[in-house]
Amino acid sequence: MDSIKKILYSAKEILERLQSGVLHFYQQKDKFWLAVWMGFVLLVWLWNLLFLNAPALRKVEAGFFNTFIIVILVVIFSLLLSLITVNGLIFLQTLANKSAYWTLTFLLNLIRSIPQIVGILFSYVGITFLVTGGILQNKFIIILLSAAAISIFVFIELMDLMRDRISYFKKLDFFNSMLVCGIPEKRIINFNILWKNSRIHILNKIIALAGIAVFLQCSVDFIISVGLNTEINAVNLPVSLGSMLAHIDSKQDILAVGFSMANPSYIPELFFKHLQGLTTASLIVFSLLSVFKISSGFAKRHRL
Repeated sequence: MDSIKKILYSAKEILERLQSGVLHFYQQKDKFWLAVWMGFVLLVWLWNLLFLNAPALRKVEAGFFNTFIIVILVVIFSLLLSLITVNGLIFLQTLANKSAYWTLTFLLNLIRSIPQIVGILFSYVGITFLVTGGILQNKFIIILLSAAAISIFVFIELMDLMRDRISYFKKLDFFNSMLVCGIPEKRIINFNILWKNSRIHILNKIIALAGIAVFLQCSVDFIISVGLNTEINAVNLPVSLGSMLAHIDSKQDILAVGFSMANPSYIPELFFKHLQGLTTASLIVFSLLSVFKISSGFAKRHRL
């Protein structure tokens, strides 16, 4: 009897710890929604593996990976551009001749004044013409240029955050104290302010930029693919979720969703006959929702 009681007690203790761990994980909404997004992507891929034809599945996989490779590159480029620009502005501001500082400030304000989707759209049109002209052929270079085009129009938000944090900490006593101790200003700004005291804020902004990059890239790719529909087949552009959504098969699948609203008995057919468009649209929408939830949960967990 004693051994049975010990086993039952141990099992109860394990269940309580498991329940506590699951509850704690659920309360961390950023980690929870990241796990939900990854589970959703895995579930959708397995379903498509079973019921979607092989050529369409390869296109969806390529579109998904290309989209999120560009998003990762946008995050990296935006972070590098922000750090370079912030340090450049600080350096130029120390010079006696302020013409370079005002020129860079003017260029940044000029980029800021252009609507993001308009600037990225024209950049993508330029990339498309380079591809049609045979100047660009390498897909990885095209992906790099696409990511760079998006980064130029979104990094301003991250740069403004960094400048605000630097401005705030410069007003505190510790900044002047560290200068008096002989610590270089560049180290104070990059290590003590941006890394030690602002990395959580920067990471939160980076998560938000990832969502913005998904939205802008898919929107512009969709516009480009629809607008250049008669010529786009001749262009060797990397497929993305946005261009997949503009594909004629995906359009028909989306129309089938509307048809099912008036004919509910047709809804089960969507998950077997119209997977390409349904998968593409659901990946875009659920990814945007997940990024929003992750960003909100991250900010709440760190009390930003």
